[in-house]
Amino acid sequence: MNPKVDELLRHTEKWREEFEQMREIALDCGLTEEVKWRNPCYTLEGKNIVLIHGFKEYCAFLFFKGALLKDKHGILIQQTENVQAGRQIRFTNVEEIIKLEAVLKDYILEAMEVEKAGLEVKTDKRIETPEELQQKFEENPTVKTAFEGLTPGRQRAYILYFSNAKKSETRTARVEKYTSHILAGKGLNDK
Repeated sequence: MNPKVDELLRHTEKWREEFEQMREIALDCGLTEEVKWRNPCYTLEGKNIVLIHGFKEYCAFLFFKGALLKDKHGILIQQTENVQAGRQIRFTNVEEIIKLEAVLKDYILEAMEVEKAGLEVKTDKRIETPEELQQKFEENPTVKTAFEGLTPGRQRAYILYFSNAKKSETRTARVEKYTSHILAGKGLNDK
């Protein structure tokens, strides 16, 4: 048990009991416990396997390479249509977690085997930079440099958000609104 996770759980109001149960399951599988992205994260030889996180309506195990799991119980959920690799198993109460403990351990063990085998999720990298963002890069090369310094996931989130607007004016307005975020090295939803 990692003392940083102990501290994190001490300050967790919603989902504390569920997090503690999920933590026990992950540790029983022999994973190393860390804190990443302000959440308990469980790794195997430095590679991320599963993360515990909570939302307003549910808490979840997030499997980083969940798309590669067999999901023989049909319980893995793709968080949003743009998430390519990760999959969640969601819970609304601790009883659900206790009831599924053996199944959850099986999924974690399978995720560990996927990592040991070195398998990678084939992602669709074909994503075009919208013209309005490209124009901003030409006007201000500093924005391009800052954008290229973001993680691929953050870059993708911005591109998808900008591209989803139907009108060029809306895409331009979105690019303008988030230029300061990009320059600060922040993701679309970072504060």
